[in-house]
Amino acid sequence: MRILLVHAHPVASSFNASLFRMSRDRLQKAGHEVDVIDLYRDGFNPVLSEAERLNYHETAINRQPVEDYVERLLAAQALVLVYPVWNYGYPAILKGWFDRVFLPGVSFGLVDGKVQPTLHNIEKILVVTSYGGSRFRSWLMGDPPRKIANRMLRATIKPGAKVTYLAHYAMNLSTPQTRQAFMTRVERALDTF
Repeated sequence: MRILLVHAHPVASSFNASLFRMSRDRLQKAGHEVDVIDLYRDGFNPVLSEAERLNYHETAINRQPVEDYVERLLAAQALVLVYPVWNYGYPAILKGWFDRVFLPGVSFGLVDGKVQPTLHNIEKILVVTSYGGSRFRSWLMGDPPRKIANRMLRATIKPGAKVTYLAHYAMNLSTPQTRQAFMTRVERALDTF
């Protein structure tokens, strides 16, 4: 399977970066074709420019500033996202990647003013993430990253496709044992991906 693996964490020695490396290695070992996007290492600019916004609905030209990322997304059969949750949301660099790459004509089309999902090449999504706070605190805040994955991303990809959301909560209180238990959980998900 062709898998697009997107990572969004600036610190190579972080737990999140180790999740990313483990995900990449496990998927490759299982025989998948893995295309890696490391947004920080790429120096990805998350800012949607004025020109990009003005051309947002012009599908003939809207993807030009991010053509490489668009082509890689459209070539993928599955999407794996590895990132931390900060302030109950995505890191800005990942949010900017969604804003700049999930464009009209890429992830959706407008038909008579209605949104029609078009990213049907993506047959499954796996999210691997970590939160500083507890699951309860995240729930109180509405857990936007989980909702976006399970609602928006699910609605954009192939109908009926599987979305798996794995989160290690309470990183501020984590121990080597809780981190290892989470890594084992992620390994199992990757091995059956």
